[in-house]
Amino acid sequence: MVTTLASPRPDGGRRIALTGACSFLGRNLISVLERDPAYGRIVALDVESPRTAGPKTRVYRVDLTQPTAGAKVGEILRAEEVDAVVHLAFLSTPTHAEGFAHELESVGTMHVMRAAREAGVGRVVMSSSTTLYGPHHKNPNFLREAAQLRGIPGCTFLGDKIEAEKELERLALASPSTRVIALRYAPILGPTVRSWITRWLSRRAVPTLLGYDPLVQVVHELDAVRALRASLETETSGTYNIVGLGVLPLSTVVKLAGRSTFPILAPLLRFGTAALFTAGLGEAPPFFLSFLRHLCVADGSLATRELGFTAAFTGKEAALDFGGALRLRDARLLRE
Repeated sequence: MVTTLASPRPDGGRRIALTGACSFLGRNLISVLERDPAYGRIVALDVESPRTAGPKTRVYRVDLTQPTAGAKVGEILRAEEVDAVVHLAFLSTPTHAEGFAHELESVGTMHVMRAAREAGVGRVVMSSSTTLYGPHHKNPNFLREAAQLRGIPGCTFLGDKIEAEKELERLALASPSTRVIALRYAPILGPTVRSWITRWLSRRAVPTLLGYDPLVQVVHELDAVRALRASLETETSGTYNIVGLGVLPLSTVVKLAGRSTFPILAPLLRFGTAALFTAGLGEAPPFFLSFLRHLCVADGSLATRELGFTAAFTGKEAALDFGGALRLRDARLLRE
């Protein structure tokens, strides 16, 4: 249901607005908040209606790539008297439409942050990623939140998300009374999440770099939603790494997912990856091969201390749950 600003206001309860309401995190957070009596209104902002929307959810069709998006979001936030904004409008998979991605993530975040500031919203939470630190040979074993976001040179998929974090920083400086939180998620893995990483792991023979087996880190999809919920309950502000328990060699993650590795020489893998991505058949451009070579894992202790968040699942359990879903999918395909 699409709601107009003329709709009556709710009685009691906290009011939360979500951009990217149809994303994995968005629709699952809506499902959680629909069952929580502490929340009286959920304002869903997206180009479509999330399937988890219930009686407490009002849906507004908002396209953050449009020049008028900032004014529209601001009008909605003021009319709904929103207490907190959760900004989740980010792509989970690289796209050839880089101009669209930039307008959505970098410029769109600017629209949302400006609207939140002008509407006097008390809390803004934004999803981000530990991949923004970038895979580099000089990375320490565990990256803390103060580490530089180096991304990968030339990779706009990460670059736009780094720009989005800068917009959040600008809001924090311009509006000191607003509690601002960025959640940098390790790659999210589980039975229902979809991303370039889950597509890559879904191959029966997963291509890897010959001679390399870096340690990697994931977070279970249920823990990802728990962390987002925790960010709405805390009195703190800041940036937090959200990670699963433990790290694993890349080859172990592939094995736990029920797949086998297919090691390939770097030049051949780079050429094949580029060709497949150009043809629309690959998960990501060749930039991402750096993650198959270098370490990029984060320290989650600050989230434990300040958010009270500790993952309930290990990386091994996340990979096993993901693998179980893959095996069920494979079994269905065999029966068809």
